[in-house]
Amino acid sequence: MTEHVTNKLPQPEISADFPFKSRFIEVLSSRMHYVDIGEGDPILFIHGNPTSSYLWRNVIPLVENSGRVIALDLIGMGQSDKPDLSYSFADHFSYVEAFIAQLGLENVTLILHDWGTTLGFEYARQHEGNVRRIAFMEGAVPPALPMPSFDVMGQEGAEVFNGFKTPGQGETMILDNNMFIEQVLPGSINRTLTEEEMNAYRAPYISREARKPLLAWPREIPVAGKPEGMVEAMSKISTFIDETSIPFLLLYGSPGIMCPPELVPVIVEKYNNIETHYVGQGLHYLQEDHPNAIGLAISDWIRRTAN
Repeated sequence: MTEHVTNKLPQPEISADFPFKSRFIEVLSSRMHYVDIGEGDPILFIHGNPTSSYLWRNVIPLVENSGRVIALDLIGMGQSDKPDLSYSFADHFSYVEAFIAQLGLENVTLILHDWGTTLGFEYARQHEGNVRRIAFMEGAVPPALPMPSFDVMGQEGAEVFNGFKTPGQGETMILDNNMFIEQVLPGSINRTLTEEEMNAYRAPYISREARKPLLAWPREIPVAGKPEGMVEAMSKISTFIDETSIPFLLLYGSPGIMCPPELVPVIVEKYNNIETHYVGQGLHYLQEDHPNAIGLAISDWIRRTAN
């Protein structure tokens, strides 16, 4: 068994730059930010909490020759507008679904992370004929979710995420103290983010009100049967996984968080048409530790599954 890595690794050469032209499109009466480069069938990158399209900045250049690469900012996140919403999973899904329709994307390859995985899998479940293939990493999908309890995260993780779900305490932790940006994000990456990188992640969430989506996401995690809506959503996604023939690529690291190496055989057993690729030592935000390995694996997989 691979030993868990607890110390920070030497910092690799990873750029803090986001050298892409920002584009905006009106979706459900709000503007959503995205980048759009290359030509061919669309390859849509969807991030999770608390990130944005910035997470993919070092992955995109390695994939852009494989098709039309699009990376969005979820509503209320990154440079997208922040309308007055509850920022539930259902809210986010409505915007993602409408974004894809608004851009007229067809035969889509989905590249997914964290809650972006849940959103992408739900899109594929409802629009299976429009999805060509799915790559995902550290995904908030079965069998990782639902959880019987937060205890599976270990004592520290259980305390933190129970706190996020607790009324009043979660508001203090995330809205007041910006804990998801200042602690959870950098604490879930092996290397140390530069100040430039941290400032890029901080920028969309300077105000207390702007952090509302960051609090809403952990409260959507299905644990011990609640919230019931997310338990039901995961059940439908689980059935979809059992039945679909869409090609999957699972990218994982060690020790990981949502997808530790010991979970990989369970995932392989559940999914019908899946390849796996180990990218190296990493926790949750693997794109910040191994963008080259991720980008090259995705590009090669798209090439090999082209027919």
